[in-house]
Amino acid sequence: MVRKDPTPVRFEPEVAARLSSWAAAQPGLSLSSAANRLVDEALRAEEHPGITFRPGPTGRRAGLVSGPDVWEVVRSVRSARESEPTFDQAEVVELVAGNTGLPVRLVEIAIGYWAAYPGEIDTEIAAAAAAEEALEAAWHRREELLSRR
Repeated sequence: MVRKDPTPVRFEPEVAARLSSWAAAQPGLSLSSAANRLVDEALRAEEHPGITFRPGPTGRRAGLVSGPDVWEVVRSVRSARESEPTFDQAEVVELVAGNTGLPVRLVEIAIGYWAAYPGEIDTEIAAAAAAEEALEAAWHRREELLSRR
């Protein structure tokens, strides 16, 4: 990470206290890093209404306010595109909406967020795929060990 000149910011005392408390509850996160993260997330949420950020096993990640994580929707869109290569864009979005139970508007919000931050979402998709592969490999090893020969 590139260090830049400090940006002076004055917080209201109540905000500063809440920020300090929140930062203290985040292992390894400094007050400055916490403020930077929260400002970045707030700006992203402003740019993409309907997006929120939540903690999880891979850290904080983008999700739909009233739905799943963005990476889950994008993975569904990719799967739908692979399954139905002749569909136009609207048909792919409608297919995902129908399969997930999400309104088309929320699928579009997730796609828009991915378009702005593809590396972040692609990293989440790759992490999920790796975790799934590891679980499946462990299951196969277990079955092999316990199977009758």
